[in-house]
Amino acid sequence: MKFLIIIPAHNEEKSIASCLESLQNQSFQDFTIVVVNDGSRDKTREIVEHFQNQTSNIRLVNLEKSEHQPGAKVVRTFYKGLESMDWKAFDVICKFDADIVFPRNYLWEINRVFEENPKAGVVSGLVYIRNYKQNPQIKNLKLPSENLFDFSNKNHDWIFENLSSKNHVRGPIKAYRKDCFEDMNGLRPVLGWDNLDVLLAKKYGWEVVTIKDIWVKHLRPTAYQYKSQKAEKLGQYFYNIGLSLPLAMISSAKSSFKNRSAKEFFITMKSFLKQNKKRELSTEEIRFIRNLRWKEFFRNFGL
Repeated sequence: MKFLIIIPAHNEEKSIASCLESLQNQSFQDFTIVVVNDGSRDKTREIVEHFQNQTSNIRLVNLEKSEHQPGAKVVRTFYKGLESMDWKAFDVICKFDADIVFPRNYLWEINRVFEENPKAGVVSGLVYIRNYKQNPQIKNLKLPSENLFDFSNKNHDWIFENLSSKNHVRGPIKAYRKDCFEDMNGLRPVLGWDNLDVLLAKKYGWEVVTIKDIWVKHLRPTAYQYKSQKAEKLGQYFYNIGLSLPLAMISSAKSSFKNRSAKEFFITMKSFLKQNKKRELSTEEIRFIRNLRWKEFFRNFGL
């Protein structure tokens, strides 16, 4: 199968070289990479151009200006890369983050799942971050003596990034079968796009697969980026994926209980209730998502 890998990048000079090198070292090599330089003011462009001079399967798209739009921006940047290619000539469309380091057999394993399971629509491994509790002195990115391409993890320096279950395909490492990508009408430029895509893939009968025994290194953990705004963005996310008021209240209560914060519930619901933009979903898609969430809710209670 032929892979098209789109990597949105904004000021990624500290991580993108490791990301691209890990992809160039893959045992599976039938892929083309498009890096979309989203108005970087550091050396991101120069680093990618250096890799371009060494190989023929890396393309670079330079955008002039970057605007801060959580969720929406990364999808729109992704589409700039997608539109620069004849993407329908590929079998698998990937959206990878620039701060991810992949083990050598990662793409081979993703390709294997797609080939062996014709209903697999969205596939990934797991996302790991540094074990900050075990090593409180560790900061982001690379330590002077660290080999980022060593995935033996003998000392458990890397642990699962516990933002969602191990059954969820995370935003930094999305891989879509082209037919699935087309069925769900691509990615929606909203906060929560990386959960919405999974729901829409299921709507059209595709399976979402995570390979539990292969993992990537996330150099800049997601949890730190919007921590102070988490509850407010959660309300926006619940609205964007089409939840009704009762479902939003249930989901908010669940998150608040998990984080032991009653205040979070009220902030989340206030944010949900003030949303008034037109959703990026059809009536049919909203109906499917709400029915699916109710089924999951009752299943958790054995009903």
